[in-house]
Order: sequence, then structure tokens, then C-alpha cells
Amino acid sequence: MKQINLVYVCENCGEESSKWSGRCSNCGQWNSLVEMRGLNKKNKAARGDLASPISINAIGIGNFINISTGLGEFDRVIGGGIVPGSLLLLAGDPGIGKSTLLLMVAERMKEVLYVSGEESCEQIKLRADRLKVKNGDIKVLAETNVNYICELISKDKPALVVVDSIQAMYDENFPSTPGSIVQVRECALKLQRVAKTLHIPIVLVGHATKDGSVAGPRTLEHLVDAVFYLEGDRFKETRILRGIKNRFGPTDEIGIFAMEGSGLKEILNPSELFLEERVGSSGSVVTATMEGSRPFLVEIQALTATTVFGYPRRTASGFDANRLQLLLAVLTNKAKLQLQNQDVYINVVGGFQLKEPAVDLAVAMAVVSSFHNKAIDSKLCVFGEIGLSGEIRNVPQADKRKKEAKRLGFTEMTHVRNVHDVINLLFK
Repeated sequence: MKQINLVYVCENCGEESSKWSGRCSNCGQWNSLVEMRGLNKKNKAARGDLASPISINAIGIGNFINISTGLGEFDRVIGGGIVPGSLLLLAGDPGIGKSTLLLMVAERMKEVLYVSGEESCEQIKLRADRLKVKNGDIKVLAETNVNYICELISKDKPALVVVDSIQAMYDENFPSTPGSIVQVRECALKLQRVAKTLHIPIVLVGHATKDGSVAGPRTLEHLVDAVFYLEGDRFKETRILRGIKNRFGPTDEIGIFAMEGSGLKEILNPSELFLEERVGSSGSVVTATMEGSRPFLVEIQALTATTVFGYPRRTASGFDANRLQLLLAVLTNKAKLQLQNQDVYINVVGGFQLKEPAVDLAVAMAVVSSFHNKAIDSKLCVFGEIGLSGEIRNVPQADKRKKEAKRLGFTEMTHVRNVHDVINLLFK
């Protein structure tokens, strides 16, 4: 006879316990343990429905080819198209454009089921009209019950399912509120099972927390096949789609979009976008950075000012603050630049986030240019990694960087060897 097994699960962290207590032993949250009922099935080895292993050579992939969405920047990031049966997670800050992007993807595909747990069907229709979506194959469902959604997917078998958002879904078999760790995990598991069984790709929308991670349990990112983040400033038009995890493609590619009144517009030439308002004053330097296989030219601005406090400030926007401290120490020690009483501010124009060491040389030259109040040649594009000894190291894919720079009219490339040459180049 089947026995009922009682388990108490913390709604805050997902910790399981065999008995109830007023405080979770893992996270310390009070009154967060809820009762879960499960079946304790014995003699599992005697079951006749156990799956049998299959030789890898006997597995046929059939029509398991990437489904192109027709949105080039989106396809680039996800690996050329959506893989049948995959479970994707798109996360980002509220209002950044996640729903807009997925509605544009749905417009370019056939037999799409758009499930919304946060908006009514009429609200989605209003957004579709603003985006001028004319695809009649998009079916809209305003529902939060994951069991009903799974039944509908199994019945209609659409080509693509969008669930907006996973934090709004709930499973009635678990007594906790939508958005809790238990609900997010169990709903994602059910949707994953449907996607793998019916070979239907499902895209989940997730909200980002203050620290930039996806709201809900960390296991959510392990359950899905790919995780993508839509980044950008809500008050600026640039949006960057970045892959964090992808079982079917690279994670170093990015897609560039511009948010307009009629939706997201693909930016096919991002270098011109980031340089279109460049003035060319002191403290401004152009560098070539790589994101995946794509080179970008971006402008780095620096400003130095005598500090009015005892301890100088070092602030960086779009660049690692710890890396900035290291570069300033090298300039002070090796290039004899008197920065001990200088506030230093670094800004990457366009809201771009630069992480690779190849932009060290551009940051250093921008600081030197601002400190001496001398503008750098407007046709100069620099890149290189700076070591602790002040040497300039080579960077990968230099030929692609030079080719992109020459395409946009930057004919002068630097060949400096150490930070002393940086100052000599500035005052030549």
C-alpha cells in the first residue's frame, strides 16, 4: 500500500526537513516551513516502466535542427536558432524589454503559444499593436496554473511556447505562494518535462534581483538549457542580449538592440552607434574590444581632478574598479605620474561593460590625456594589456580589431611596449 511521506520545505531557501520547526535551520527565516505531501514508493527496482539505456550510435536526431527566428541578433546569441525541446530562460530588470523582445520573436514564427501570468490578453494585444505585430498564428493565454498550461501544450503542440513569467506560475499541489522558491522550482520542472517529452521549445521569462541574478532558486539556472540576460539602462536606448549559459552554442556572443517607440531595433553596426557622438577632447580614447567573434569600437572617457578630501576617489562606469586601481598604481610607480592626490573617473560611452584586459592601454592613455589636459589624435585606436611591470602585452584576435578600426577610418595603430611609450606617444 502506498504510504504518505510528509516533508516540510522552506519557502525562502528550499531546504527540506522531516519535521516542522518555527525557524529554518538553513537560512534562519521564521515561519517559512510548509507541509508537502509525497508518495513513498517501495520496491522501485520492480517497476516495469524504468527506462533502458540506449547505444549512442542508435540514437537518431531526426529533425533536431536549429529553428531560425528570423531575428539575426537573437539567433546569433542563442547559437543560430532555437533547438527543439530546449528550455530557455530570458532574464533582465523590470521594464528592460524582455516581453517586447519575445513578442518580436513570436511574430517571426508559426504556431506560437504566448502564456502571460502578469498581463491580460487585452494588454498583450495593445503591445502587439504598438509593435505592429500581424502574425495571426500567435495564441495568447492569460493563465498561471502550470498544470493547465502543460495540458494545453500537450493538446495543441505549438511550435514555440513563451511563459511570461516563471515567477507568476504556481502548482496547486504545493501550498505556497507564486514566486516562492518551491513554486518556481516545481513549475520549471514540469515545464522542462513537457519540453523534453514533446520536443517543444519553451522560453521562460525571469526577473533579475538587485545583485543581477535570476529571482528564485539557483537550481532554476541548472534546470534550463540556456540562460540569457537582457541588459541596459532603462533611460538609454541601447539593449545588449548576452548569453550566460548555453548547451547548444557559445556564451561569448552578444546581440545589440536599440529600444524605440515601435519596439527593439537590431543594430547591425554597433561601432558606429558607440562613436556617433564622440567629441575628441582630452581624456577620450577609442579602443577595440571583442565580444565573441565580433569586434567593437568603443570610446573610453577619463577625468582627473584634484581631490578635496584626504583620500582620492576612483570611480568606474562600465569598467572594473579593481582593475582601474591596478592601472593607476602602475602609472604612478612606473610612469611617474603624480596621481596620489587626483580623483579619477572612468566612463565607457554607450553603457557598454568592458571586462577583457585588452582595454587596459586605452584606459591608461585616457587617464594620462586627462591629467595633462592634452587631446589624443582622433584617428588613434589603441588596445593592449598592461602588466605590473608596466609592459604592454599582446592581445588575442588583434587582426580583427585592426580590420574593424581601419573600416571606420582609424588608420593609426599604436605599437607601444611599456607605459613610458604611452606618455611619449601622447606628446610626440
